[in-house]
Amino acid sequence: MATEDVFHRPLQDLRISVTDRCNFRCVYCMPKEIFGSDYPFLARRELLTFEEITRLTRIFAGLGVRKLRITGGEPLVRKDLPELIEMLASIDGIDDITLTTNASLLPQHARDLVNAGLNRVTVSLDAIDDDVFKAVNDVNYPVGPVLEGIEAASRAGLDPVKVNMVVKRGMNEGQIVPMAEYFRNTPHILRYIEFMDVGNSNGWRLDDVVTAAQIRDELNAVWPIEPLDPNYTGEVASRYRYVDGAGEIGIISSVSEPFCSTCTRARLASQGQLFTCLFAGHGHDLRTPLRDETVDDEQLADIIRGIWRQREDRYSEQRTNETAPLQWKVEMSHVGG
Repeated sequence: MATEDVFHRPLQDLRISVTDRCNFRCVYCMPKEIFGSDYPFLARRELLTFEEITRLTRIFAGLGVRKLRITGGEPLVRKDLPELIEMLASIDGIDDITLTTNASLLPQHARDLVNAGLNRVTVSLDAIDDDVFKAVNDVNYPVGPVLEGIEAASRAGLDPVKVNMVVKRGMNEGQIVPMAEYFRNTPHILRYIEFMDVGNSNGWRLDDVVTAAQIRDELNAVWPIEPLDPNYTGEVASRYRYVDGAGEIGIISSVSEPFCSTCTRARLASQGQLFTCLFAGHGHDLRTPLRDETVDDEQLADIIRGIWRQREDRYSEQRTNETAPLQWKVEMSHVGG
């Protein structure tokens, strides 16, 4: 029987952050002035071990979770990540395991990840122009190695690679068409994401959002596009195909066209907190009962079931209401987007 929340949304997807660290300092996620050299990242003992993650995931699978997404920070900075993928792939009920990465470390890991059981990969890439991309990642990292990472994933059998571009006005909106031009006529699927107010450090303003409608119009003026049906209920990206047959794109519109009503995602932070919304202000501690030898799997399942059944998050819908309260929100680097 599915585990449902207050609004009858089933628990089906689990996003697992394996580290709060990243080798980039993207200005909309981990701005350098906050996440500097003296930032107190989590100590190793504070992170869930692979065995602890696997135990929790097995419990989540028993509650209805079928899809996993491994995130960070940058998940590939976590040592021996393919070992975790192999452990998760062995869990009954888990049908799909995806990795979200900046692709900088994919060339040396893609094959091992596939051999371990990884099904798909999503790469974050916010510009095809070197200067713009370097300004976004703020560590002077060039585009070329990211493109090499995408191709390494493709060669390893992870087609189609999904490529996520966060679009922020004044940062990279001039890259909407160039990015589409690069990925047209490839097996990869480019997805545009509206700039969101995740966390408290990225200086989000509504005026900085380039809306899904604006992105659609800009692309349609160059290459006509038409909508496609969702692959499944609750898919976050609206799908489109180029009329000339050059491929598919997606647009994720959580600001201008919220999809809270179909959200089935829970997020497990690297230190063991469970978040029921990307924009949540607090998490639920699972690490303490997990490390308590007197707490068995069924008791852990009861804890998780109780948390989800009380879930009534719909922040993106409330954000559009002028009376929606301002709130402290967990940083994206802790829950992985």
